[in-house]
Amino acid sequence: MNKTKAGYIEGAVSIIINTVLFVIKMWASVLTGSIALAADAWHTLSDSLSSVIVVIAAKLASRKADKEHPFGHGRWEQIASIFIAVILAIIAYGFLENSVKHFIDKERVDYGLIAIIVTAISIIVKELLAQYAFYIGRKTNSSSVKADGWHHRSDALSSVVVLAGILFAKQFWWIDSVLGIIIALMLFYAAFVILKESITKILGEEPDEKLKSQITDEIKKIYNDDLNIHHFHLHNYVNHKELTFHIRLKENLSIGEAHKIASEIEKSILEKFDMSSTIHVEPLQ
Repeated sequence: MNKTKAGYIEGAVSIIINTVLFVIKMWASVLTGSIALAADAWHTLSDSLSSVIVVIAAKLASRKADKEHPFGHGRWEQIASIFIAVILAIIAYGFLENSVKHFIDKERVDYGLIAIIVTAISIIVKELLAQYAFYIGRKTNSSSVKADGWHHRSDALSSVVVLAGILFAKQFWWIDSVLGIIIALMLFYAAFVILKESITKILGEEPDEKLKSQITDEIKKIYNDDLNIHHFHLHNYVNHKELTFHIRLKENLSIGEAHKIASEIEKSILEKFDMSSTIHVEPLQ
């Protein structure tokens, strides 16, 4: 699946559907005067904004490597994910502040049937969008599309909370304010998860144990002795990955022989795992 094309399609579908949902939710919030529904509506609109970022990031990330950026432009996806997280956090703060104010003022909301219908539709549509984004993200390994999926999922979950609150609104005057606070906290958590993943990839990450094991097994096909492979580091540029690690070879090998072994291993990793590697050779002690 072409990553750039998939990013465009997912982003376009998300923008159209989220804009329609935003209009419907805002209409319902105006009719009921609910801050929770308004928060849910703006959360949905923020999905459209994040999808615009996804489309832009897909275009920038598809650019080929050049002299100034020898590893390509793939990390635009991580940068886009950070933007999405910041948008989520800003929106969360605004609704947390408003919800606390409404709670202090003891404002009550009468939702009505229209709020139930609109919220139920939102839950179904947003979860379908989330599943679609996760599917595209898995197929293309796109962090920004996955982040967009989490944004859809958090919106669906916030609508579930709103729906639960609507059903108990008559019993508890404070339910709308509390729902606004809960949605804000959910938004903060989603922002944290997206931000953590993006920053980890930008800073450099430790390859997981499965990848280490696969690389070790592949190396054993080339060199039977235990090379004491260690000090793995993975530099993820999305469209290009750089792997570095150390190996230990017998001291009596010449520089040429050690270089040959390292080169054969690097070639094998490139062919089997589609990632460049740099190997540091140490003497076996």
